[in-house]
Amino acid sequence: MKDQPDLKLLATFLAVVEHGSMAAAAAALGYVPSAVSQHIGALERDLGVELLVRRPGSRLILTGAGRSLARAAGELFEATARFRDAADGIARREVAELRVGAYPSAVSHLFPGVLSALRPRERGVRVRLIIVETHAGLPRVRSGDLDLLIAYRYLPEDPPAASAELALTSLGHEPLVLVAGARPGSRPLALEDCLDREWTSGLAHSPDRRLLHRWAGELGISPDVTLETEDLHSMLAMIRAGLAVGWIPATLIDGERGDEGVQRVVLPPGSAPLSREILAVSRPGTRTPVADELVALLTRALRGARA
Repeated sequence: MKDQPDLKLLATFLAVVEHGSMAAAAAALGYVPSAVSQHIGALERDLGVELLVRRPGSRLILTGAGRSLARAAGELFEATARFRDAADGIARREVAELRVGAYPSAVSHLFPGVLSALRPRERGVRVRLIIVETHAGLPRVRSGDLDLLIAYRYLPEDPPAASAELALTSLGHEPLVLVAGARPGSRPLALEDCLDREWTSGLAHSPDRRLLHRWAGELGISPDVTLETEDLHSMLAMIRAGLAVGWIPATLIDGERGDEGVQRVVLPPGSAPLSREILAVSRPGTRTPVADELVALLTRALRGARA
């Protein structure tokens, strides 16, 4: 027997099995009957076994070997068809799984609605969502461990930056909101009312802390940061408890609990509002259609964040 089956001979054999005669198989395949007979004979010689019992005037009968071969050949051609479908899908940049990294507040406040709208499982795609901060996610995009990273950038000079290894798509700017703990019946809170309070922000050299210092320097103020954390939910909890003032991304303020427990600080006239840029990061030329749809939905969701 040959190391590799002759697919043309197998296809002819399956046609004979399906149609019940060499003449019918020949008509279906566009061959002359003698060609079909020659194919079956060649296949039997290759295998060294009889596949069909030929009786003049009656339907062909499969031998035990013929039945086994018909079953195996059918499975082979089904697997080949599935492989071709998968290869065609890969060529069209369709995937069975999309690995997406995103910072924590995006996962908790943007992705639930976005994934509900996308409904990837109904389209045969599984989105594997991984919580990861921007600085830790970028190497995973470069290595191929992540297909897509939803990242943020507080200052234009901060990473990520486009390169031969990274392609960036800006999803827009998420507003930052200056908030303090709510006090029932209190008048609107002005910035000058917060200058002697304790503030919360990121660690000393983190992007949001540098943005705070840049903003404060332009206004000539010096906020006293006593709670340093990279966890925005912890910042918001301290603010709700009335223990600090801080800049919080609008999506957290507009989240499940809304403005409950906080009040927005009224900025001085002419004071520019702050924001952070949200980016989709991938390797150049690798974004799939479902990833493009995910990016479009995140862009739309981000536009709904109010300042």
